Amino acid sequence: MKINSVDVFGYDLTYRHGSYVMSGGRSIDVLPSTVVRIRTDEGIDGFGETCPLGPAYLPGFAEGARAALSELAPALVGLDPLNLALVGEAMDRALRGHGYAKSAVDVACWDVLGKATGQSMATLMGGARQESFPLYVAIPLGPVDATVKAVRARLAEGIHRFQLKLGADPREDAERVTAVVEATGDGDVVVADANGGYRLQDAVVAARLLEGSPRTYYEQPCASLEECLYVRRLTTLPMVLDESITDVQSLLRAWSAKGMEAINLKVSKVGGLTRARLIRDLAEQLGLRLTIEDAWGGDLVTAAVSHLAASTSPEALFTVSFMNDWTNEHVAGYQPRSENGVGRVPTGPGLGVEVDVEQLGEPLFSIA
Repeated sequence: MKINSVDVFGYDLTYRHGSYVMSGGRSIDVLPSTVVRIRTDEGIDGFGETCPLGPAYLPGFAEGARAALSELAPALVGLDPLNLALVGEAMDRALRGHGYAKSAVDVACWDVLGKATGQSMATLMGGARQESFPLYVAIPLGPVDATVKAVRARLAEGIHRFQLKLGADPREDAERVTAVVEATGDGDVVVADANGGYRLQDAVVAARLLEGSPRTYYEQPCASLEECLYVRRLTTLPMVLDESITDVQSLLRAWSAKGMEAINLKVSKVGGLTRARLIRDLAEQLGLRLTIEDAWGGDLVTAAVSHLAASTSPEALFTVSFMNDWTNEHVAGYQPRSENGVGRVPTGPGLGVEVDVEQLGEPLFSIA
């Protein structure tokens, strides 16, 4: 099988609940998402999606993804999409870095592989070990009363895991966490996530204020891994690392320093499902738990995440996000669909979803 062409589409994703506010004054209402279609000489098409969470979250932005794909695509034409290792090497030779753009290509090739073999991507990534899994919802940074109101609304929808966006004054953040803990029950989980937004001193103050808070986890207080390791030595809160875990090397550095009990594994952050599977498997062997998700995205991102989550050990899976629950637009029929706070993996071949190409419109560009 050979890749005949690479089509790149764009569409906008709007946040369902108004503004998505994080530390550092970062606020999101709408984000451009990019969809890649790999077309083959055997008539099998594969799809992937990448949607950076704005230009100031991780290195990368929407127009950067599209520019990178225009650079990468000529190197893909004529390759066998089933040879995932060769595709990855070709992308790395054509362009250094820009893993968030390469992620969409990698997922699209996994989709082709699944369709060509009649198997789901979960099966191909080691086997479906669970059909369903608990989902979390992120609660934007805001006033305490608004935060509690949002949590109660999500509780009514069946959600029991909450990621609270922090990174304001640490005392206000502690009030926010305390109010949410009091509004939730014994079976609920609260993740206090600063998205790397604290300065070191504020991160330590927040950790001291949150110390002893039941059912509370502390996620990525500072931007750098070394800062997070410093904070870790001063708290007994269970730690989750996210933005600073970008590859196998950073995972091993953090683990060797006893820096966390869990990681947040975002597919596009590490360059696609091929590398995400490797990091997932290593984390499982190291005894860590994982949140599995992506930076942002719609139905296609959600489908990719669901297959990685379904092929993860239930004991190792901390939580999962279905990004298409957070957005208004759907290019694959709002599939996969969550229900009562639980996500399920599609069972069809490849991603297991049907893309409405007409809804995507004409490609931004095509390389053949």
